[in-house]
Amino acid sequence: MSTTGKVTGIVSNLVTVAVDGPVAENELCYIILGGTRLLAEVIKVNGDKASVQVFESTRGLKNGDSVEFLGKMLEVTLGPGLLSGIYDGLQNNLTTMEGVFLKRGEYTEPLDHAKVWDFTPIAQPGDKVIAADWLGEVKEGWLPHKIMVPFSFKGEYTVKEVAPAGSYTIDKTIAVLTSADGEDVPVTMTQKWPVKVAVRGYKEKPRPSKIMETGVRVIDTFNPIAEGGTGFIPGPFGCGKTVLQHAIAKQGDADVIVMAACGERANEVVEIFTEFPELIDPHTGRHLMERTTIICNTSNMPVAAREASVYTAMTICEYYRAMGLKCLLLADSTSRWAQALREMSNRMEELPGQDAFPVDLSAIISNFYARAGMVVLNNGQTGAVTFIGTVSPAGGNLKEPVTESTKKAARCFYALEQNRADQKRYPAVNPIDSYSKYLEYPEIQEYLDETIQKGWVDKVLKAKNVVRRGREMADQINILGDDGVPMSYHEAFWKSELVDFAFLQQDAFDVVDALCPIERQKYMLDCILDICDRTFEFDNFEDCRNYFKDLINTLRQMNYTEFQSSKFHDYEQQLKKQLS
Repeated sequence: MSTTGKVTGIVSNLVTVAVDGPVAENELCYIILGGTRLLAEVIKVNGDKASVQVFESTRGLKNGDSVEFLGKMLEVTLGPGLLSGIYDGLQNNLTTMEGVFLKRGEYTEPLDHAKVWDFTPIAQPGDKVIAADWLGEVKEGWLPHKIMVPFSFKGEYTVKEVAPAGSYTIDKTIAVLTSADGEDVPVTMTQKWPVKVAVRGYKEKPRPSKIMETGVRVIDTFNPIAEGGTGFIPGPFGCGKTVLQHAIAKQGDADVIVMAACGERANEVVEIFTEFPELIDPHTGRHLMERTTIICNTSNMPVAAREASVYTAMTICEYYRAMGLKCLLLADSTSRWAQALREMSNRMEELPGQDAFPVDLSAIISNFYARAGMVVLNNGQTGAVTFIGTVSPAGGNLKEPVTESTKKAARCFYALEQNRADQKRYPAVNPIDSYSKYLEYPEIQEYLDETIQKGWVDKVLKAKNVVRRGREMADQINILGDDGVPMSYHEAFWKSELVDFAFLQQDAFDVVDALCPIERQKYMLDCILDICDRTFEFDNFEDCRNYFKDLINTLRQMNYTEFQSSKFHDYEQQLKKQLS
């Protein structure tokens, strides 16, 4: 018999329930409000009292209303049809709902149960299988969608029968497995998994050993993110977080993209809905939305839904990772998620940490980031989840708790700077403060030496030093004036500007410059560092400035020109003349 209860207290979407039986943290329940059933989650149990967070508006709720506990955690339905879908944090399909708004207490099916999929078997009768092993395959767009042994299965099973190749709905039994005790278990194309439990289904989780190319020079060259790595993008409003995320989503070397809009303003979420279906995948020429899933909860929705959205997005990524695919998860913005945690913590009158955030904020963020990574599957193939979140610190303060906690968990830090954005230097990533700890990994260094150039990391560090020295010289010039410093100061400053303007800055809306392959990045960096190694003699700082401005202009024109075209060759010859 399931546990029931009665509402005894209400603080916004935090409801206290007197229960008549055992309940557990993270257990779901329905609060009965007239003919409406409001979904909620237990977040704290104290004797016969349970505190639950409601995923809906609690308007009209009153003491004495009935509560039914479901005996399960918040789950997502996993199966063919997730790609191209737009969901909220509870996996309600927002494209199939009736009307403009999803009514309170209304929950839609995430997958189309009437659609027919062409199934091809992989496993054979008599095969021994465990959780996450592949039983068959359907085509989802052009991607191979594996039908797997459900993640919840424990122990070894024997394949009794597999459906022959043909067309089936997702509810059709496609295999029958026999457990060790002789019980036959039917398997369909779908399965359920609790979002707050990391999906396993793999043999091991090694350290990342290769980078994920994004086509963005300030990332791929200066601060590369590993395939299966983690990174975050903090920055104040208007610095280009969303544009940079769109560029990474469109150009990143990933099979599946999952966008999680957790607590962003409604107009920004609408932008994602309208712009993403129009974006063309530069790798395939097809619409990017065909390999994308969007999970969204806007800032005017209950705070509990923000937390659900990030966990739902991560679980979907882990599902596709178990198919041997490379997944990219982009969360915008994890600050809104942290603010939701703060609100619930304050309503529960817990001991506050810095800036009233929960004292365990750092542990919550670290545990979530730890779910990303590259894995080796049971069959020896690999899959990866690369996670990049954005942080929106109040007033651009990068010392606030969410940014500091995320710094401890993420391995890449892309600090967006207001000053660079004001100067229209996009992407506005600060090249000095930003970093990638993956450059310290021997596996990554070996990969870069083999795929790009021997000693590539040393070249990157050299370029960073040019920029760092140029910034120091700029401070001296600003203090002492143009005529108050040696000519070598001006030369060092303009060499850093050469790296900045000709390499770090990139036009996300230019057909050629938006996506810069690693081969081209190598050529451009080699060319620029060759110039920086030269010693010049100028009579005055104006000659120095004009000379480097001409070089910058030529190099920027090369960025906007096809790498192998005759026009690019013309700019090469022009550059050689300027340097001779």
